[in-house]
Amino acid sequence: MTGTQISYYFHCKRHLWLFSHSINMEHNSDTVALGKHISDTTYTRIQHEIHIPSEDGDIVIDFYDAKSKIIHEVKKSDKMEETHIWQVKHYINQLEKKGIIGVTGEIDYPKLKQKIQVELTDYDREELAQIKNEISTIIESEILPEVINKPFCKNCSYYDLCYV
Repeated sequence: MTGTQISYYFHCKRHLWLFSHSINMEHNSDTVALGKHISDTTYTRIQHEIHIPSEDGDIVIDFYDAKSKIIHEVKKSDKMEETHIWQVKHYINQLEKKGIIGVTGEIDYPKLKQKIQVELTDYDREELAQIKNEISTIIESEILPEVINKPFCKNCSYYDLCYV
């Protein structure tokens, strides 16, 4: 289970299914390219995109400050804030499973000059377990989830696959 899959679960189940079945369209997306550029240029003096091995596969975090135990995720917009929050909660949970206790998260929106703090509660841990079960069910299904037809679909890298 990756942070990307957690994110897609909240964003679009169809996107989650396609991505999880190695149907990847992000390379065609200007929106994805812009997000990557913002992430790459936000923490220029420090290593970003840190890979931490875990039982669910590598955790890829934009930046982790080990001294203060803060995970930093950089996002271009707060339009999908709930998605971003659950992705960070997943990362916190994965680090806890590795024995790193007291981790918090921070989502940075450089274009908006905003930050939000993220903590993981006992309720969130239970919710994450349920979310991961639901993600597994979606991924294991032989049936592609339906198109959700939301306003943000027109900017999705999978738009052509869903609507053409």
